[in-house]
Amino acid sequence: MGQKDITEKLLEDYNDVFADIINGLIFNGEQRILPESLENTQVHSQYKSEDGKIHELERDVAKYWKDKKVELAICGIENQSIVEKNMPFRIIGYDGASYRSQLLKERKEILPVMTIVLYFGTKHHWYSQKNIKGLMKIPKELEDYINDYEMKIFEIAWLSEAEIDRFHSDFKVVANFFVQKRKNKNYIPDDPTEIRHIDEVLKLLQVMTGDERYLTIFQERRCEIFSVNLDLL
Repeated sequence: MGQKDITEKLLEDYNDVFADIINGLIFNGEQRILPESLENTQVHSQYKSEDGKIHELERDVAKYWKDKKVELAICGIENQSIVEKNMPFRIIGYDGASYRSQLLKERKEILPVMTIVLYFGTKHHWYSQKNIKGLMKIPKELEDYINDYEMKIFEIAWLSEAEIDRFHSDFKVVANFFVQKRKNKNYIPDDPTEIRHIDEVLKLLQVMTGDERYLTIFQERRCEIFSVNLDLL
């Protein structure tokens, strides 16, 4: 697993950030998912192919969401910094594995599974197909018999100011960064928003951009916090 993948997951794995992403993108900022209603679940799933070999699928980040009104077996987030043509097939694989896992546990009621894709590209929109039918050549006679599957993707660098304002966690800083980076490739973070998970946020920006200047910013922010804490003593 690459450093970029690990760094992306570190920030989103915090319940406050994960809940904020879902609330901001899906529920228009309404605080439907509370951090305390989320539980970690396994990101690995295995299956046996026709040749008898065991293969493993790994999600980026996945949580179990349960409250009084809704229960989701898996609420997953996948990250993409580049356009991947076969992404819809990956998503159907993740979701299918989650449903298969429930079937193996012989649940009386199968719980819904939801996966969203966060696209952090700044040079262009997601230009590839978002559904599996769009990636296949299907004879017209079979069109009605081939089930489709569409992934839900959010282009972070193209969010509006109103959409960014729906976030309340550190993801607001991340989203604003990619929007500004799209508009100005030389943009250096100057967001005054207080960061809770400073290490994870700034390392994420460094890894995603390859710009070592974010390490300096990280050190300066840590020194500022340390100085404030000393003043409070």
